[in-house]
Amino acid sequence: MKNNSTKIIAFILMAILICACNAVKRVPDGKNLLVKNNILVNGKLTNDETADNQMYQKPNGTLLGYRLRLNLYNLANLNPDSTYQTKFKKKPGKYERMSKIYSAKQVDRLGQSFYYKGIHEFLKNTGEPPVIIDTSKTKKSLLRLKYYYFNNGFFDVKTDYTIDSIGNKKAEINYNITTGPAYIIDTISTKIMSPALDSLYKTNTEPSFVKSGNQYKTSDFEEEKNRITTYFRNHGAYFFQPTYVTFDIDTISKKNKANVTLVINNNNIQERDSSRTEPFKLYTISDVNIYTDYSSANAKKKPSDSTSYNNFNLYSFKELKYKPRAITDAIFISKGSTFADFRTTLSSRYLNNLKIFNYPSIQYEVDKRDPTAQSLIANVYLTPRKKYSFGTTFDVTHSNIQDFGIGASISQTIRNVFNRAETLEISARLNIGSSRDMANPNDNFFNVSEYGLDMKLNFPRILLPFGTEKIIPKSMIPSTQITSGFSKQRNIGLDKENFTGGISYNWSPKRHNTAKLELLNAQFVRNLNPGNYFNVYTSSYDDLNDIASTYNTNAEVDGNNNLTIPKGTTQFTNQVLTQQTTLRPGDAQYQEVESIEERRIRLTENDFILATSYTFTKTTKKDLADNNFYQFRTKIESAGSLLSAVSAIGNLPKNSRGNYEIFNLEYSEYIKTEFDYIKHWDFGKEKVLAVRSFFGIAIPFGNSNYIPFSRSYYSGGSNDNRAWQPYALGPGSTNAVNDFNEANMKIALSGEFRFKIFGDVKGAIFADAGNIWNVLDNVIDEKAKFNNLNDLDEIALGTGFGLRYDLSFFVIRLDLGFKTYNPAHAKGDRWFKEYNFGHSVLNFGINYPF
Repeated sequence: MKNNSTKIIAFILMAILICACNAVKRVPDGKNLLVKNNILVNGKLTNDETADNQMYQKPNGTLLGYRLRLNLYNLANLNPDSTYQTKFKKKPGKYERMSKIYSAKQVDRLGQSFYYKGIHEFLKNTGEPPVIIDTSKTKKSLLRLKYYYFNNGFFDVKTDYTIDSIGNKKAEINYNITTGPAYIIDTISTKIMSPALDSLYKTNTEPSFVKSGNQYKTSDFEEEKNRITTYFRNHGAYFFQPTYVTFDIDTISKKNKANVTLVINNNNIQERDSSRTEPFKLYTISDVNIYTDYSSANAKKKPSDSTSYNNFNLYSFKELKYKPRAITDAIFISKGSTFADFRTTLSSRYLNNLKIFNYPSIQYEVDKRDPTAQSLIANVYLTPRKKYSFGTTFDVTHSNIQDFGIGASISQTIRNVFNRAETLEISARLNIGSSRDMANPNDNFFNVSEYGLDMKLNFPRILLPFGTEKIIPKSMIPSTQITSGFSKQRNIGLDKENFTGGISYNWSPKRHNTAKLELLNAQFVRNLNPGNYFNVYTSSYDDLNDIASTYNTNAEVDGNNNLTIPKGTTQFTNQVLTQQTTLRPGDAQYQEVESIEERRIRLTENDFILATSYTFTKTTKKDLADNNFYQFRTKIESAGSLLSAVSAIGNLPKNSRGNYEIFNLEYSEYIKTEFDYIKHWDFGKEKVLAVRSFFGIAIPFGNSNYIPFSRSYYSGGSNDNRAWQPYALGPGSTNAVNDFNEANMKIALSGEFRFKIFGDVKGAIFADAGNIWNVLDNVIDEKAKFNNLNDLDEIALGTGFGLRYDLSFFVIRLDLGFKTYNPAHAKGDRWFKEYNFGHSVLNFGINYPF
């Protein structure tokens, strides 16, 4: 408590010190600090962000209305070296006295210390100098505003500005804009000099950005330029560029209206000292030449090996190392086809996706053999990557299980394995970590470890015994991936061995859509130390031990009369469930023991899962900077149905529990589906609202009455409900009675408003809602079940705020979540019951949660 009081007092004193700073401390006499820019359009204040972005000068940034960075800058001593030297000039003997105690060199170095200099450098660099009104920049801003409104159709715009003083050395600038009426596009006509382009233009059915009746906007004309250029270049006009598209605007004969003439001139050809014009031509491809091992060193050499395949010419400066189809399948430019930019782009994407070439280049030249000069030769230059490459990684990690972890991996990549552009990656990994949640009798810091081997073999095509070109054409960039892996974990759960394998198909139906079909996904999880269950799941042990303190008859106990693990716990559970104690079915404590045993069996049994799944993802996100998009992902997974069908057809016997087995192990059977939707709204000025909704359910049937732990859902954590620790929320209203709580149905909703604080530091306020439940499985605890829509009142709500530091390539994130509505409490006592710092959860994360 004393430490907390000290921190609070220090924080208050720092706040008072900062607030006491004079904002105009470093504003010269006769100058003014820019406090605000007001843009008044026809006498009314506007919040148009684009108009605001025309300003050459903007006020100092604020945090909740306070100019924090400006005041930090004002706290700094801008000349700490001079101040340090002045200290000795005022007291001449001080330098000599200090030099005798230390040394002259140490005294000089003291002036460079953090106390004398470093702190001021920090304040200066972190802070922000005052923005002092500069009238020359104000006039430039006014001119940019005039152009901005002119480009939006206000041809008679008038502008001026005034500077209003609002206190000592403080002022705001008023930018006064009088727009006049906006000009409207009236008639649209065309003047296209080249007959070939004129015909193309008339056959184009795409809607124009420039339409009669619309307000004049320069941006619409730019969009129309690009639209016309794209259409022409995708239909054979190789030499066409946007500069050939111009617009004549006639406003003389109309009042507030403009007649538009689209003008496209002939091709301008530069020939040494002269130039000439001629109509544009439409080109076809006469040859496609592929240089499979091109480099700058052999640019002037002649290829030594060549072959032709499906009208493609393949050349190599050494022996040709690829089967022709492996390369030609990636080329969408074909002999006899019309030149089209989109074919070039698609070919480059596919070639890059092969991951066996560096920066493929596609160039065109006019075929001199064609007397009409309307043919192009496409030259594809491919520079192979090294066949073998070795890689290493080293990571510091944080996860739901590990508080701290160190991971390392080595990998070997082999390219063009079967001479058809396949890639094989073999990797080994090792991770050691620390976890407070794991059984740790020796109190070792690194009490968690995992090592594994993985293999991935990628084929740049759909690998099936029948053709799929009609269903999944090569323009969708299909691929097949075969994977296998093995990992062994120590003190993660019950010490596990995990064997995986599978085959999956990936393709892109559209530019921003992806599809994945996992034809087979096999996983075998073997628990190496099931007897350690109650050492790991300590809350279950405590509950069982409490009951045993009253009802134990002859189960083994230690010197403190606690059940031994695993012998004593097993004996007592058997006593209760075989009614050797006074507990009977229907008793609350009998049901609790039954529930504990049900969960122990579920989490200690070995699992075999053979699943098939389909995942579809769609996004409108254009690039990393796009903050106005949505993303939708859905997945459906079926496990065990194929094995059950084979077992039924083969009339295979069932075990004593009425289930089929494979390799003496009951396999899992379930159906699982998920829906995930993310939406971002960009409000400008680095303000973004992001929301996410998720629903997932896995229903066991047939050979199973529960879902394996690895396929279950949990709630809480840095990417989920941030007011709860991972696995600490739910199921239902159970108050997370177990360690690592999980269930087979989940609902999650999150909203987050992100904003800039200063520099690369961003802030956020958020709300997370959701929970997990058990449904249609063998869990008997009614509090954990989802029975009807009334159970939606068990959706937990967490709210809070966070800080993010943007490092460009990733974001470091801290979020503090508060339990706002906790369904674990009795109804009527759930709101703000634990809304305090003592019950808050601090989350550390990398990148945004969604």
